[in-house]
Amino acid sequence: MSTAHGARARARIEVTAAIKEEARRQLAAEGAAKLSLRAVARELGMASSALYRYFPSRDDLLTALIIDAYDSVGEAAEAAQTAAADAGPVQRWTTVCEAVREWALAHPHEYALIYGSPVPGYTAPDTTVPAAARVGLVLIGIVRDARLGPGLDLPVLPAELHPEAERMAADFASDLPPAVGPALVAAWAQLFGLIGFELFGQFHRVVEDRAAFFRHAAGRLAVSVGLR
Repeated sequence: MSTAHGARARARIEVTAAIKEEARRQLAAEGAAKLSLRAVARELGMASSALYRYFPSRDDLLTALIIDAYDSVGEAAEAAQTAAADAGPVQRWTTVCEAVREWALAHPHEYALIYGSPVPGYTAPDTTVPAAARVGLVLIGIVRDARLGPGLDLPVLPAELHPEAERMAADFASDLPPAVGPALVAAWAQLFGLIGFELFGQFHRVVEDRAAFFRHAAGRLAVSVGLR
């Protein structure tokens, strides 16, 4: 690689990072629905036409921010899983859930972008899926390890849910008993529901010791997916 080419590549990385940082600032101030490429360009002292060479549309910029946010919370979950590798299944699960909560409290606007209200007029492309799956894959991995180790207490499913459980297992956990699939999806939804309630003020004057409450609730979710 020539020196000039390397310098251009570094400059592009730096400008891209600056665009994203300004976009995150606007998300915090105005919300995702009001994100504007022209406003980002203006704050950075760039011509709009120059910014379009980095992100051709608002949706392209939103997609980049969404992937970054999913990757960031995914990295937090994976790091927590690694740190708790020697603990029992319930403790590992709880540790990961607490790491996701801590990330959300530290990054409320990015959390709102990926788990809050949909952005009007925006549909996330399939390129967001691998990053979005990272937290779920960590939790599935804990259940998978438990099945191979201490075992699972399989949830009881009503007969009408068996076909859906089979489909879920085939989609994202083919090596686990089908009964685990609906429990995992419910636990995933409840995890982010708990975090969203706290982050968006729904626990005001209801839950005071929120860290202890969350730890207990996360432990109950672990039991609900069959962890011992």
